[in-house]
Amino acid sequence: MARAGLTAGRLVAAAADLADEVGFDNVTLSALARRFGVKDASLYSHVRSLQDLRTRMALLAGGEMIDRIAAAVAGRAGKDALAAFAGAYREYALAHPGRYAATQVHIDQDVVAAAPAMRRTAEITYGMLRAYGLEEPDLTDAVRLLRSSFHGFCALEASGGFGAPRDLATSWERAVDALHIALEHWPARSAPQP
Repeated sequence: MARAGLTAGRLVAAAADLADEVGFDNVTLSALARRFGVKDASLYSHVRSLQDLRTRMALLAGGEMIDRIAAAVAGRAGKDALAAFAGAYREYALAHPGRYAATQVHIDQDVVAAAPAMRRTAEITYGMLRAYGLEEPDLTDAVRLLRSSFHGFCALEASGGFGAPRDLATSWERAVDALHIALEHWPARSAPQP
């Protein structure tokens, strides 16, 4: 029988908190069980495995992150929306390093398709990029450009990887400016060769 008060939601939230404290890769079922003062086996009434817990953490964190991004971009378009999106992304990544790391794990596409937070992430991101006049497959390429740029910057910033004395906030703003220009002047696709 499951311990009273222990739910999947409470476990996932506690795991996300633990990830922010000790790092996503250091979250284990044993560490989580110790946090609740229960045996590891007690957790299996609520999560199937460590992978299941990590997937649930990714969905939780992804939902939190897109909620912040959605609030930031509401009523904005073009460069203003891009800057708001980027700022909310960076703030979340730096404030919640373990949760943010969870958002970078691979999730089965069937789970992604069934998750409201993941659908909302796609809607908001693609909606912002459509304001630049992009359509598929360019939308997917633009999403990949933004994600890799934002993630790379945040990962380097979090690890202290930027050594130059230049202010990081200024570099971030310039990077967003450059991305805006790239999106405004997205290269035309070349015609397929016969």
